[in-house]
Amino acid sequence: MPSSNPVFGRGLQNAGPGYGQQSPWGGAPQYGAPQYGYGTQDPYAAPSPYAQSPYAPSATRYMTMDDVVQKTGLSFLVTVLSAAVTWALLPQELAFGLALPAVLVALVLGLVISFKQIANPVATLSYGALYGIALGAISEAFNQVWPGIVMQALVGTFGVFAGMLVVYKTGAIRVTPKLTRWIVGAMFGVLALVLVNLVVGFFVPGGLGLRDGGTLSIVFSLVVIGVAAFSLLLDFDMADEAIRRGAPAKFAWYIAFGLLITVVWLYLEILRLLSYLQSSE
Repeated sequence: MPSSNPVFGRGLQNAGPGYGQQSPWGGAPQYGAPQYGYGTQDPYAAPSPYAQSPYAPSATRYMTMDDVVQKTGLSFLVTVLSAAVTWALLPQELAFGLALPAVLVALVLGLVISFKQIANPVATLSYGALYGIALGAISEAFNQVWPGIVMQALVGTFGVFAGMLVVYKTGAIRVTPKLTRWIVGAMFGVLALVLVNLVVGFFVPGGLGLRDGGTLSIVFSLVVIGVAAFSLLLDFDMADEAIRRGAPAKFAWYIAFGLLITVVWLYLEILRLLSYLQSSE
């Protein structure tokens, strides 16, 4: 089942073996003991000093949910600390000057991680640190205009994340192929509308009105937040699927990277929505 998060779609193709298949990452097949027929080695014979027993434990440690939680938590911590340092310690002019280069470098790094399916702590934590710089500068700018808005956005983001995790774990909303198609289609629809609004904005002030702070902007932000929230459901499901496939422990860094993308997107959209609501008061 493809994920709504683009980094999972290709990565899980190589995350681990399916039923009765050899893992592309190495290690033993996940299901079934080796079969012995005519002319094969007797499994009860004395082991050869030159061959490993087929029942010897694999050197590969498979990923667990604890790995996902730990790596994801550490990635979020690095991102938040980077944002806090940028906001609290760097001069405002320097923070704003670093924001755009940080976003561009993070974008390139994110594409490399996604297309090359890089699963290691250096790549994921570097991405989080770079985006943290941009988030710190953006958050500071919003908070100067609307004091307290950043804390509200953080609480809202945490609430949506926790709520969707509960919904997923309780099975209140089941991740089905049909749901996946709807969410992926909605993501492409949102992206298309944002791009069209940007292009039209070069010719018409405010573009389509999706980001000018009006009623349509509020409705559009609510839709985007909904799409991002449901994307979390699919990402949670992809983590479970990688565990079922027997992905190696290091693959948890790749999942943490994907979840970080979705959470950052969710936070920025909630921050934007709150700014619309406070401006209209």
